[in-house]
Order: sequence, then structure tokens, then C-alpha cells
Amino acid sequence: MPLSSINHLYYGDNLVVLREHIADESIDLVYLDPPFNSQATYNVLFKGTSGEKSKAQIEAFEDTWHWNDSAEAAFDQVMSCGNSDVSEVLRALRSCLKENDMMAYLTMMAVRLLELHRVLKSTGSLYLHCDPTASHYLKILLDSIFSPLNFRNEIIWRRTGSHNKSEKWGPLHDVILFYSASDTYVWNHPKQPYMRGHVDAHFEKDEFGYKTAYYGNVLTGSGLRKGESGKPWRGFDPSAKQRHWAIPGKLWEDSGFDDDGLTQHQKLDALYEAGFVRIISGQAWPVYERRIRDGEGPATGDIWSYQPYTEGTVFETEEGVDNDVSWIKPSSKERLGYPTQKPLGLLERIIHASSNIGDTILDPFCGCGTTIHASQKLRRKWVGIDITHLAISLIEKRLTDAFPDVIFDVHGTPKDLSGAAALAAADKYQFQWWAVSLVNAIPYGGKKKGADSGIDGIIYFKPDGKTTEKAIVSVKGGDSVSVPMIRDLGHVIGREKAKIGVFITLNKPTKPMNVEAIKAGYYETYHGKFPKIQILTIEELFAGKKPNIPLIDQTVFKKAVTETKEHQNKLF
Repeated sequence: MPLSSINHLYYGDNLVVLREHIADESIDLVYLDPPFNSQATYNVLFKGTSGEKSKAQIEAFEDTWHWNDSAEAAFDQVMSCGNSDVSEVLRALRSCLKENDMMAYLTMMAVRLLELHRVLKSTGSLYLHCDPTASHYLKILLDSIFSPLNFRNEIIWRRTGSHNKSEKWGPLHDVILFYSASDTYVWNHPKQPYMRGHVDAHFEKDEFGYKTAYYGNVLTGSGLRKGESGKPWRGFDPSAKQRHWAIPGKLWEDSGFDDDGLTQHQKLDALYEAGFVRIISGQAWPVYERRIRDGEGPATGDIWSYQPYTEGTVFETEEGVDNDVSWIKPSSKERLGYPTQKPLGLLERIIHASSNIGDTILDPFCGCGTTIHASQKLRRKWVGIDITHLAISLIEKRLTDAFPDVIFDVHGTPKDLSGAAALAAADKYQFQWWAVSLVNAIPYGGKKKGADSGIDGIIYFKPDGKTTEKAIVSVKGGDSVSVPMIRDLGHVIGREKAKIGVFITLNKPTKPMNVEAIKAGYYETYHGKFPKIQILTIEELFAGKKPNIPLIDQTVFKKAVTETKEHQNKLF
């Protein structure tokens, strides 16, 4: 369906969401950072599946792909997609790599990249963020989908400070592949600030700012010429002094003008009319003069590498080289605790360069929502998709923290009891993470093997304003609940030295369960008495009921910094 002016956040498989909800040529810019097990050894990724099943992941943010029925189905879809180039490329890759985690990853990406190409406007661009383990394969896939002619850059981004690897060079960088949908695409000519040393060497300061230190015959070269470059211009005759007009390429590049076949006199006229060339009475030659203007600097290159300890070396700032795209440091206020979180400045640089205010940005693997945050801040519309409820709840909190007046629609999360029941039946872990978010608890663990720890979430609180205590959250989405479940929660409370237990159930508790909860007694504080075991139904949570816990400690949640009012969604 066509997108409205309202922003959209989708829970679900991005392949399904793209096919069912995102219209052809409706997106101006795509950024994707698909999860991938880059920490695995190279050999493990290429290991065949002969008789072995890959390890099941236990983390909420699963970052591996495995060759299974889903991968085989995706391969078949690519083979019948109608794009013979990508079909042949994927077939050749499978012949070379065989069936393994790497091939599963590439197959799953191929079918999604086809959809992303479909939804991009002809003036749109795509940035695919990956690591060197798979970037070369992904580039071949992108060439087959977007055409090699629409490949624009391989950007190298320094993602970390240092890695001590005794057996190889330290792996410090990620790769960002930049493609356009056509040869006519949005490009806002991003600039980098000058280095202070460059300004000191080539400019001089006066009362009006900084001007070039070029004088005299900088606009001429030695020797006579018979063509226009040897003829007089505005009263100056270079031939009289055995010279000719010769504008150095660097000076012409500094002007920002397009050559477009101009003659030397036409170039001089353009420079003169723009104020780059001055004719001063008494001077032997025209003077080339250019001042540094706001926002001016060299074109941004394709290596984005923050350099620690370069503070003070960049012109008119105390920040270091590429400080805006620095990796997120442990002490950064931006850090939210998400394992693959990218810096806001990285996405701001991409969005500034390849979109305009009011354009629509899509991130199909939106994780903790950095692309969404940057889009909102820069007054773009956005669409985010993620396959975990944990990510969706993190993004909702991040957006409302950073933009208190933000407006967006959330799709795919349960809105009523029947929706909650459907989620519980489909995936108990997703149901648990979603239910935990309803009480603002911190999710605990992931898809653990073996015995259930009995903990799905934790709520921290400070009953005396100083000492931090915890409440254990247990979620049950099955068809029936019983008294032993309440007793088990009581045991977990004791084992974990918690003060309160919150039992969340999809179905109504039985009277014996309520009696068992009451028998657990009360936790007494200065603020009153609080039931040690509290039973809440999903229906009650939909109605607004919350756990009865004193002075919940909100500081345990990483909070995004509130952005200024001019960046609010209402400016659209």
C-alpha cells in the first residue's frame, strides 16, 4: 500500500513486509546493516552442512544465517525472479561455495535486495553496511541487481579503536557499498572541513577572515602561445612577458566551477565575475583571491576513519579528524547497549549526502533504530523493520526519549488479546520479549537451552531512594497456567534474592493461583506494603494496569538524549 506522511515501524520478516506493505518506487534512500556472524572464524562460515545442524542461537539478536529449508526456498525464488543476471550469479556462487552459512546468508540477502531495488525511486540510493568477510560476494550480487554502472563507492569505515591480533593485521574496518538506482540520483556534494595545516599553508588571515595566499603570475605559465591563452585579457598581455594564461587545475577546482569546454579567457571571466580574481591598480598581474566560506572544504572521500588524538588539527573546530563518524566509545552518552549499534553521525552523513528534507528513508534491519533516529532528526520520513519485538520496543523508547512529540505507527505488534494469543502460539520467545516490554522490564537472556531459569525480565527499584532492589518478571503464554508456576516463581525470588515477583499470563489465573500468590506475603517498605507475588494478565496490561512496585529505577534503561524542538516530526 502507498506510504502516508506518517512514519512506520514494522515488526516482522522484512521480506514479507516489503512485499505486502512497501509500494514500488516509494523510497528515496535505503540503509541496511544486515546481521551476520562476523565474529565466527572464516572456516566455520564455509563449513558444509553434511549431517550437522548449526548451533541454535540463544541471544535475542541472532546474527547468523543457516542453510535450511528457508534458504532453499529463497534460492528457488531468486531462480524464478525474472532477473537472469542475479539468478546466474547466485547459481554460480552456490556451485562455488556449496551449502553453508555463508551461502545461506547470500541467498537470503539476494531475495531481499531484489525487493529493495523494487521499492527504490529512480533517483534513490542504497547503502549496504557489511564487513570484509562477505563484502566481495555482496558486491557481485548488487552488481547483478543494480548494474555495475550504478556502483558508486566502496566506503571504508573505521569501526573500532584497536584490535590486537598476533596472527594478522588488526581488523578495524567495515565496508559500506553505495549504489544508485540510476545515473540520476540525489547527491548533495558533502564536504569535509579543511585541515588547519592546509589553511596555514595556503591562506592568510585578515580582518575579513581567511583568503588565499596566491599572487601575481599564479594565473600564467612560462612561454609563448599562439592561441587565445597568449592573447591579452582585460588589459594584461602575457606574451609581452614571454608568458601565457594558464590557470592551475587546483585553483579552478577550488572555485567549484564546471570546466564544460570553456576557453582560458572564459575561465578568467568566470573567476573574475565571481570575485576569485581581482584587478588591483598598480599590480603587474591580476590577483587570484578566494576566501574560505562557511561549509566549504574538500569533497568527502570514501575512507571514513576517526583519528584519535587529532583534536585541534581540523580548521575552526576542536574535534578530531572524522569525529562525526567515530565508533561509539564505552563512555558515550549515545551508547544504548545494543551489540551492533552504529553511531548516529555515520547515518547522518549518509542521509545528508543522499536525500533531502521530506524524503523517505528505509531501514529493513533497523536494530536499535539509529537510522530511524537520524532520519527523524534530519526531518526525513522513515520506515523501519525488525524481526524481534525486543528491537521494536527499544526503538519505541529511543524515539519517545529523543523526540517527545514524535508521531509514528507501529505495525505487527499485538493490539488486542487475540493478537497476543497469535504471537504466543507462533513464537513463545517473541511473546516473552513483547510482554516484558509492557511492564518496562529489562529483558533477561534469550533462547536458552536446558532448564528454564524462570526469569524473563527484571525490574529494578529503589524503595529507600538509595538501595537498588529487583523484581523478577515471569511470562507464560500457554493454554493453561497453574499453582506450581506461582510456587516456582516464589523459588526464583528466593534464589535471586529478589523482593517481588511479577507473573504475566495470557490466560486468567485460577482462584488457587491467586490464593498461592497471597500466601507469599508482602514486601514492606517506608512507602507501604507490596504483594511479593503479583499476577497480571495481558488483558489487564492492555487496559493500563502496571505492577505495584515502589520507586522504579528508570536509570537502568539507557536513555537517548532529547533532540531540540526544531527536529520534531511536527515540522513536516
